[in-house]
Amino acid sequence: MSLTLSDARIVTPAGVHEGWLTIEDGRITHIGQGSAPGQGHSLGGRHVVPGFVDIHNHGGAGGSFPTGDQARARDAVALHLAHGTTTTMASLVTGSVEELAAATSSLADLADDGLIAGIHFEGPYISKARCGAHNPTMLRDPSPEEFSRLVKAGRGHVRMLTIAAELPGALDTIRTAVAENVIVALGHTDASYEQTIDGIEAGATVATHLYNAMPQLGHRAPGPIAALLEDPRVTVELVNDGVHVHSAMLRLAYKAAGAGRTALITDAMGATGLGDGTYMLGSMAVNVADGVARLVEGGSIAGSTLTMDVAFRRAVEEMGLSLQEAAEIASLTPARVLGLAHEIGSLAVGKRADLVVLDDTLVVTHVMKQGSWIS
Repeated sequence: MSLTLSDARIVTPAGVHEGWLTIEDGRITHIGQGSAPGQGHSLGGRHVVPGFVDIHNHGGAGGSFPTGDQARARDAVALHLAHGTTTTMASLVTGSVEELAAATSSLADLADDGLIAGIHFEGPYISKARCGAHNPTMLRDPSPEEFSRLVKAGRGHVRMLTIAAELPGALDTIRTAVAENVIVALGHTDASYEQTIDGIEAGATVATHLYNAMPQLGHRAPGPIAALLEDPRVTVELVNDGVHVHSAMLRLAYKAAGAGRTALITDAMGATGLGDGTYMLGSMAVNVADGVARLVEGGSIAGSTLTMDVAFRRAVEEMGLSLQEAAEIASLTPARVLGLAHEIGSLAVGKRADLVVLDDTLVVTHVMKQGSWIS
């Protein structure tokens, strides 16, 4: 079956042009400028951008990936899909090895079905001094052997590990993860500039929510932020919700890393898409007030209630990016992190027809995944 979308402003890596695209068997087969040949489905001049790719997401719609509950995980994925996220990584939080293995095994079933793009361990190998919304009593030093057990539970679907490079055993665990084809991110860390470089040299290639849960920039003690921004091998995650990071610092990170090394994430938790109230993130109680999630005890920021469409819109309105640049950091760069840029992340002939239709105010009107309309 063939479908042509016409009268569209198509956002591609080469720029934005008015034209049309054709989809067959779930893939983009043609992209053209001007009037579509034959009868097309008119989008009335709306923008078409690639489906968003979220590599750091803990849940939504009341579902929390750390629980491993498959039905609620499906609810979370559906919520984010309605907001344009066509590829979601399920992020866990710190827990016992038994809890993490059980959740991983359960979520691996959803990865088998293509519902999620993989599993991300945010913890338990993180700094107590920078643990944020993680249960400090369950933190522990990195163990290559324990991590290998968790990878085995994931049946090939463990895709990312967040770790603090300064902890005993961290560098060996990073090397083990890389050998297991797991992406390593540095975050929730109290590392120095030099210790961060050691982690990168061991194989880390991502910065978990840059700025948050790490020492801040200092002119004599630059810390991890400087090391992560200046290394061309590292992609930096940014939570663009107006709470986690000031817009000026978002712009600064973007200028340092560029579109090719900047990935928007949500860090969303189960309350996303719901109202204010009390929720759980792993074993930690979280209060959401005015859309901002904080721990009941201590008040630390506890993930977000952000969706990727809002992050995209803020990239244009607050960071001053073009639609082309915003699409790169919301879709193509995170797709590269996952090694999936040949399949998703941009609108190009041969790629999967994962796309989002936006009106003039950059609000989602329609979402398509693999050639099928979701909304």
